[in-house]
Amino acid sequence: MGNSALKSHLETSQKTGVFQLTAKGLQEFPEELQRLTSNLRTVDLSGNKIEVLPASIGNFLQLKSLTLNSNKLTCIPGEISKLKKLETLCLNGNRIQQLPPTLGQLKALRTLSLSGNQFSEFPSGLGTLRHLDLLDLSRNQIQNVPAEVSELQAIEINLNQNQISILSAAVATCPRLKVLRLEENCLELSSIPVSILRDSQVSLFSVEGNLFEVKNLRDLEGYDKYMERFTATKKKFA
Repeated sequence: MGNSALKSHLETSQKTGVFQLTAKGLQEFPEELQRLTSNLRTVDLSGNKIEVLPASIGNFLQLKSLTLNSNKLTCIPGEISKLKKLETLCLNGNRIQQLPPTLGQLKALRTLSLSGNQFSEFPSGLGTLRHLDLLDLSRNQIQNVPAEVSELQAIEINLNQNQISILSAAVATCPRLKVLRLEENCLELSSIPVSILRDSQVSLFSVEGNLFEVKNLRDLEGYDKYMERFTATKKKFA
């Protein structure tokens, strides 16, 4: 990409606080953005070939939204924790296997989207994200949802298209969880904790495409309670 095109993008971004440069074959995070650390609020570099997110990402202190979908990232630098205003982090379609422990310091984060990466374990240390609304981990290779999930503040957790065969009953104690998506996994009916149906706040429990017929959920204790929540929510949005 020509320097003049990048220059005009930078000039626009200086005024708008938005830098969007998608599907341009970029091999690396544009160094020139460092000039705009004080006014960039939104950065979208989706559909490029970026392999490394530099530690200097921590300099963008005004950043509220960072989107790097469909790149070639394998990890996230710990310096991302400096982005105290970041509300949206979208890293779908990369090659990330784990998150830095410092990610839990992103206190303003509302959306964490990690669909289509290479996670084999449920990422830990996200319980400190008090404002998290959506955690999207669909299309990974996660096999187990551990008890630590109970610390999550998310309203929606999307785990569709993983390899999950173990689901901790602790998920029922997630304080704000309303939507739990587990479509196309490896769950048996016997591995569904009845506490999710009976005791949780989950009003949409999506389990199509597992190793049992969805209609057989009706045989589980607590199904009627779950249906009450499901119906009440539907009415609210009808």
